[in-house]
Amino acid sequence: MVLLIVVPIVVQNGITNFVNLLDNLMVGRMGTEEMSGVAIVNQLIFVFNLCIFGGFSGAGIFTAQYNGMDDAQGIRNTFRFKILLGIVMTAIALIVFLTAGNSLIKMYLNDSASSGSNERVLAYGNAYLRIMFVGLLPFAFVQAYSSTLRECGETLFPMIAGIVAVTVNLVFNWLLIFGHCGFPRMGVEGAAIATVLSRFVEMALVVCRTHTCRDRYPFARELYSTMKIPSELVRRIVKTGSPLLINEALWSAGMAFLTQCYSMRGLNAVAGFNIANTVINLFNVVLYSMGNTVGIIIGKLLGAGKQEEAVDTDRKLIAFSVMLCCGVSLLLMSVSSVFPAIYNTNDEAKSIAKSIIIVAAVFLPTEAFKNATYFTLRSGGRTWITFAFDSCFVWTVSVPIAFCLSRFTSLSVSALYICVSSGGMIKVFIGYYLVKKRVWLNNMVS
Repeated sequence: MVLLIVVPIVVQNGITNFVNLLDNLMVGRMGTEEMSGVAIVNQLIFVFNLCIFGGFSGAGIFTAQYNGMDDAQGIRNTFRFKILLGIVMTAIALIVFLTAGNSLIKMYLNDSASSGSNERVLAYGNAYLRIMFVGLLPFAFVQAYSSTLRECGETLFPMIAGIVAVTVNLVFNWLLIFGHCGFPRMGVEGAAIATVLSRFVEMALVVCRTHTCRDRYPFARELYSTMKIPSELVRRIVKTGSPLLINEALWSAGMAFLTQCYSMRGLNAVAGFNIANTVINLFNVVLYSMGNTVGIIIGKLLGAGKQEEAVDTDRKLIAFSVMLCCGVSLLLMSVSSVFPAIYNTNDEAKSIAKSIIIVAAVFLPTEAFKNATYFTLRSGGRTWITFAFDSCFVWTVSVPIAFCLSRFTSLSVSALYICVSSGGMIKVFIGYYLVKKRVWLNNMVS
């Protein structure tokens, strides 16, 4: 049961992140400034992406439990909620990026010794961001459809659509960044066009599949006949989902702020972190896929009223996730010096990337435990607890550590990263206590 769910998610996320790595390598071949400009904008768009994920997660809890009850109308209503929320959140993101995008990029340019480089990074970042605007709404629609299909147990087709999309992204990156096969050489703008194009392709695939297979996906029947949602369900989703949306917004903003703290050590730190994060994300697919699997399986068991089976299954899933990530950790350490060497950047940036990768590998098993406990708490709708467990922790522990050490000490960027990661160990004990107390056992749709 676990493998049927987790393997397609791992494959999809693995291919996506592998192509992202190749994408990053292509941009990195142009130079440090181009790579840094794209990396900064992607960090900002990451906040939008996680807000979409968090906003849809509240409705997704109900979708998984409605699926356990075979309630197609309930799934239909939660899907409509996702679509409307996605449109609103995209509009807000566009306003923020259009009015403050330039200032947000400048926050990461703190190397006074490289003022000329900073100006070039800013120009590349703005050029990339202007095109990425177009892909925000398709991304929201893809997440609404794909997340609903996964919550209904359909993980194969979202994987296929994701593979096609990243293939399109990879091919057009090669064509447009470097100007092959008669296409113009567009650099970072070409990278942005390829990404936007891939999102439209993925959206077309998941939308067409969902609406042409209505026997397989009953919720797709008359899906857009109305956009009205029962007010009581809206109230319950908002009550449950608001902490998740706020959590993802604050958590992703916290991650962006941590990156800004690391950027205080100069442009090489920005480049090094970009390289390291791209590689780390490739290996983290197991961690995040197991988290999604925990949410899907435990949510379905809770919706079916099988609480004791949910407790037993959850314990095994958490242990399985940690064991898998121990193996991934060893593999990540073994390639820590391989990927940075491929990039067209200086030795200092490569050295920073290598050290960050090694530190991330050491902490990977504990990250797996924290991630699995987070999704356990979320599956039962205890979203205010997950809010305190996740984003509140980042802003009360991780951010103060990074802020103080980056401003008031001369510690290297690698030492800063170790200190922040070590502070996160407190969450292991908090997560264990909350799961052990069974505060997450809750059927929300009975």
